[in-house]
Amino acid sequence: MKVLVVDDSKSSLAAIASVVGLLDRVEVQSCLDPVAATQLCRQEQFDLILVDYIMPGMNGDQFISALRATEAYRLVPIVMITSEMEQKIRLAAIEAGATDFLNKPFDRIELQARVRNLLALRLAQLELSDRARLLAGEVEAATRHIAQREEEVIWRLARAIEYRDGTTGEHISRVAAISRLIAEGLGLDEERARIIYLAAPLHDIGKIGISDAILQKPGRLSDSEMALMREHVGFGCRILEGGSSDLVRAAAVIAGSHHEKWDGSGYPAGLRGDEIPVEGRIVAVADVFDALCSERPYKRAWPVDEAYSEIVASSGKHFDPACVGAFQAKWPQILAIMAGTDVRVLETC
Repeated sequence: MKVLVVDDSKSSLAAIASVVGLLDRVEVQSCLDPVAATQLCRQEQFDLILVDYIMPGMNGDQFISALRATEAYRLVPIVMITSEMEQKIRLAAIEAGATDFLNKPFDRIELQARVRNLLALRLAQLELSDRARLLAGEVEAATRHIAQREEEVIWRLARAIEYRDGTTGEHISRVAAISRLIAEGLGLDEERARIIYLAAPLHDIGKIGISDAILQKPGRLSDSEMALMREHVGFGCRILEGGSSDLVRAAAVIAGSHHEKWDGSGYPAGLRGDEIPVEGRIVAVADVFDALCSERPYKRAWPVDEAYSEIVASSGKHFDPACVGAFQAKWPQILAIMAGTDVRVLETC
């Protein structure tokens, strides 16, 4: 354990250092200048500090206050060794953060006992801190493992829905990746963008409740069939409602709002503008864009530049203008996704 002694008296400094140095497994350093001692403490971590009260340039209270202001010395024991007996001086030292006091002239046995006890306290403190860090690491690892399992279930479920819809998992991967780019372009924080990225694949989970006759129909749907198809939004909301995790709650919001339109002509609630949750507005752009670029039994796949133009033309009508602006700003990355070269698609495959 490392002990620092700070005293402007060479004889006092040598006496204290020699007595403390007799203790087992203790390394002692000495410093005559309290200002220099504060610099030394920034460079090295000491486990106990013994400091005089009256010193030039900086007294003991000021020295203690300076150390207590740093995180490294917030809990390190600091003992003031002084010949001053006035209560107000001791109270000031306590307010500054002194752990204990020793009187000058000091008793050799008492000094060693105090130092030994305080170093034992410091050692226990360090062991407790190490244990806390170990437990925090274990909790973080367990939380990460749970999140990874949750994400895996999300992706596999979303792919199952895509296959039932007659497509492949590539659509949900691209929608997720494009949604994250738009979220980042809007300035959402990294964690929220990640949640949207992971929740987006469940945007059409309600299609599991739609009959194969409608899902697999090779041509366009009639008005009555379209009405039945639109029920997938309600099915999705009921499947995902009441979730306890941020991911499932975000997925429920997206499932229920990604068919709403900025001008209020969407479904199921006819929401308008900012009434539509931002998650739904983001996924609406990503979903429609990739759907336009994908071949379906009832339509050809649009070239990406034509699909891009359609998204831009629908700004302020179908789509939130801010989301379209973010889509345009991220266009080089989106092109990479559509070409299958973006790592954010590959990581889900």
